[in-house]
Amino acid sequence: MLFVVLTITSAAGLNRNSIRDFLYGITGEESAEHQVRGLANWLTGITRPQPQTDDFVPIAYNGVNPFGVNTFLNQEVEESKRARQLDLIRDAGFKWIRQEFPWEDIEIHAKGDFSDRRNATVVSAWDKYDGIVHMASERGIQIIARLSTPPKWSRADQAALATTPPDNLNDYGDFVAAVVSRYRGQIKFYQIWNEPNVYPEWGEQDISPEGYVELLKVAHARAKRADPDMAIIAAPLAPTIELGPRDMNDFVFLQRMYDAGARDYFDILSVQDYGLWTGPTDKRMRPRVLNFSRPIYIRDMMVQNGDAHKAIWASEISWNAIPKDHPAAPVYGRASDEQVARWMPEAYQRAQEEWPWMGVMAYWFFKRASDAEQDQPWYYFKMLNPDFTPMPVYAALKQYTKQPPAIYPGYFQEDHWAIKVSGEWALTRYPLAILGKYSTGTRPGDSLAFTFVGTGLDLVFVKGPNRGVARISIDERPPIEIDLGVPAASVDQFGDKTQIVRGLSTNRHSARIEVVVAPVGVDGVVVYR
Repeated sequence: MLFVVLTITSAAGLNRNSIRDFLYGITGEESAEHQVRGLANWLTGITRPQPQTDDFVPIAYNGVNPFGVNTFLNQEVEESKRARQLDLIRDAGFKWIRQEFPWEDIEIHAKGDFSDRRNATVVSAWDKYDGIVHMASERGIQIIARLSTPPKWSRADQAALATTPPDNLNDYGDFVAAVVSRYRGQIKFYQIWNEPNVYPEWGEQDISPEGYVELLKVAHARAKRADPDMAIIAAPLAPTIELGPRDMNDFVFLQRMYDAGARDYFDILSVQDYGLWTGPTDKRMRPRVLNFSRPIYIRDMMVQNGDAHKAIWASEISWNAIPKDHPAAPVYGRASDEQVARWMPEAYQRAQEEWPWMGVMAYWFFKRASDAEQDQPWYYFKMLNPDFTPMPVYAALKQYTKQPPAIYPGYFQEDHWAIKVSGEWALTRYPLAILGKYSTGTRPGDSLAFTFVGTGLDLVFVKGPNRGVARISIDERPPIEIDLGVPAASVDQFGDKTQIVRGLSTNRHSARIEVVVAPVGVDGVVVYR
């Protein structure tokens, strides 16, 4: 093993700092002792079969802006504080919030009763959430609405935990339908429950993947009926190596979900991606190791179960900055405020560079309404203190989100967040198109422009008897024109990749697709290393 280390470092001509950077880049460890131990673990790991992630298949919802954050806006009593939070979230470059819409806070007193009579004045229980949706929309922030926490009336056992599923799943289905119907056209993404594989998120009972799938099935059916354009996100599974009965390993739980037919009832899978004790560059892959790389195993399971076309979104991502002198055990790992500020941009960057199947990654969490929970270890994931004083990670991410976006290696749709659209592009839904839709430039001069990081580029065009001509420009190279017309064809053709360029450096490159003769249909962008 020492011979391998010496060979690697001497061949690279590395000095001491470079060696430490190299070891940090594969172990996520920052102390020399842990780096050496981590290198040994990494080397033994790469000799085993590696996860299959199918990076170059079309994936829905993978090309979205990745910057999200978890909020507790419903717990802020003053509307001005909700607005202030959303202002700070917008200013930091976040485009998503993951916000719970607790069932117990909306359909409070009885089935079908959406009045709030807990105080002297009776008000609509929707008012607070209508305000959150409106304020987020005003600031260009999308909502991932988490639907969980049933009211007491939904269970015969009044002493049951608030996380316990309802006795009648159709009651939950009715609630889901009510929320989705009310916010149709305003909220697109809904997450069904949270961490059903660990106690106490499934109540005071044994974990049941099959039971969760039944709940997911009901929610999916009712939500799609209320809004066919919305998307269901499966509950994130807590990373754990426990095997039950109150905590179940996320891999075991997920496979049992698939065995129970879950594949048909969600559009996006979600994970909790905590780094715990090591940084985001930790590439050690072992099923019993909980680190930032764990979603790679989840992706492998999706591929093995025929779900490669779906994205993973990280519902929660962060490191815990619990103080060293805190009396509670550091059950979520421990990092300094400085480390969290440095690691979070690195986490987003690694995901963009290496995981084309990853979409939104939501920081856990923005702030709490008060400091009443400072005795709890999880309180120290916060980005802001309750008095709005920011932690260092806020400034670090605010700076990072402002960098120019790029498309990294992988297969993406033409609506990738890094693509700048100019002119009249029309979205066309068609079952034979990649993932059921494509974009069409309808006038000469319409263009799509983007930066990509890779050594090669393919574009997926719609070709057919009445298709036009596209001009492609890469960096300062002479542009090329591609005639998309196929006179011999009787119908449009979909899915064929057109090779544009190979052999580029690994730096950033500019690309521009311009309509010379309309129409030009674009159905995908593929970047290669």
